[in-house]
Amino acid sequence: MKGIAYGVGVGPGDPELMTLKAIRLIRENDVIAVPGKEAENSAAYKIAAENVPDIAKKEILPVYMQMIKDRELLHKQHIKCAKLIEKYLDAGRNVVYITLGDPSVYSTFTYLQHILENDGYETRLVSGVTSFCAAAARLNIPLAEWDEPIHILPFVHQKDGKIDKNGTYVLMKTGRSMAEAKRFLKDSGRSAMAVENCGMQGEKVYFDIDDIPDETGYFSLMISK
Repeated sequence: MKGIAYGVGVGPGDPELMTLKAIRLIRENDVIAVPGKEAENSAAYKIAAENVPDIAKKEILPVYMQMIKDRELLHKQHIKCAKLIEKYLDAGRNVVYITLGDPSVYSTFTYLQHILENDGYETRLVSGVTSFCAAAARLNIPLAEWDEPIHILPFVHQKDGKIDKNGTYVLMKTGRSMAEAKRFLKDSGRSAMAVENCGMQGEKVYFDIDDIPDETGYFSLMISK
């Protein structure tokens, strides 16, 4: 029988926000796939290692995906990475691919999941705490109340879009474009708060849009109510 590929969310950064199910699956399986060239340096690995120290004794499979914009080259890269996992699945071994936050929200595992399923392999997603939920908790604010909608935008792909709906906006992937994101919100007549490295070392919290620096780290997001 072929193995199963699990996409397992380890939460946003705080090891205490990692689920019991994620911990169990890492403990029960011997092949752990980690996004990045050097697995031990990845944020997902460090979070998992806090709860499962024995992860270092397991077979660690680094899955490196370059951040490139060419969709055709990107797809070829995803196929190459999926084939690495398929070798283990063909041998009847499960593969637990750990990812930050939740694997259903802008996760690198999604690309591999499509390929694996098309190739006839079984995949399963294991939910984790999302970065925007953790950030809202850190800011001590509700994301939505009563009938308010929530709009989640990957800002790097939405720079030409508009904010013209009621409710809460979450701008993800703002780290390298924070100055543009701030202008984007101000031009829409909105204020915002932000969290950088939520739950991680170097966490920074900004309660006013004017306090947010124009340059922030990769793990940054904004919430505008």
